[in-house]
Amino acid sequence: MTVPGPLRPLVILAGLLAAWQALVTVTGVQFFILPPPLSVGRALFQRWDLILPHAGTTLAEILLGLVFGLALGVGTALTMAYFRPARRWLLPVLVVSQAIPVFAIAPLLVLWLGYGIQSKVAMAAMIIYFPVTAAFFDGLRRTEPGWLDLAQVMDGGRWAVLRHIRIPAALPALASGIRVATAVAPIGAVVGEWVGSRGGLGYLMLHANARMQVDLMFAALFVLAAMAVTLYFTVDMLLRRLIPWQPDALPADERI
Repeated sequence: MTVPGPLRPLVILAGLLAAWQALVTVTGVQFFILPPPLSVGRALFQRWDLILPHAGTTLAEILLGLVFGLALGVGTALTMAYFRPARRWLLPVLVVSQAIPVFAIAPLLVLWLGYGIQSKVAMAAMIIYFPVTAAFFDGLRRTEPGWLDLAQVMDGGRWAVLRHIRIPAALPALASGIRVATAVAPIGAVVGEWVGSRGGLGYLMLHANARMQVDLMFAALFVLAAMAVTLYFTVDMLLRRLIPWQPDALPADERI
């Protein structure tokens, strides 16, 4: 039986909840280890006034991290693509940004930028910097040679080639990097909240766990997951509309 696209997320959610309830029933696991879905739903409904402000804080951190990380990544990729001396200096920085675990940098960012939103935005921006930069730089340097030859024959200037050929040709690769960045941005925000913060879903989960309010912790986790999934599919939909020339080789019935 084929499930219509709009109903597919609801069917998946219902299946996960059913498997969750079955696991709790069969194993008899204690409440403080894994609460049943009904208890988590009750906590979500009863404590919504507490969860909502923390969710807004985390969402703001993720969105600002995406904006700053995207701007920094795009700027770095363009600089490396068009200025060879800068490439020699920036490539090691790009590699180092991934060689050092971002979790190890989180305490330093909190120390330098404080417990406010700044350190969390910096964490989210740092964790998405590499996928955006690497994807866009790869797209810029893999422009179709025939297009560049045609632009040279037509006496196209360097900046005209960049604007009308290289950047449009690299946008599908950049879109792939943005999709990856959107998926991992919540990690940076939540890790920063765990290290030190005054609010956010990570902060709420940490304190709920310390007080053995496991149902509240799972409710916050559910909101975080729903927010991350919604953000990803929203960005994916916008990218499909902004880059209509990007081919999709999958059959129509296999697309998300």
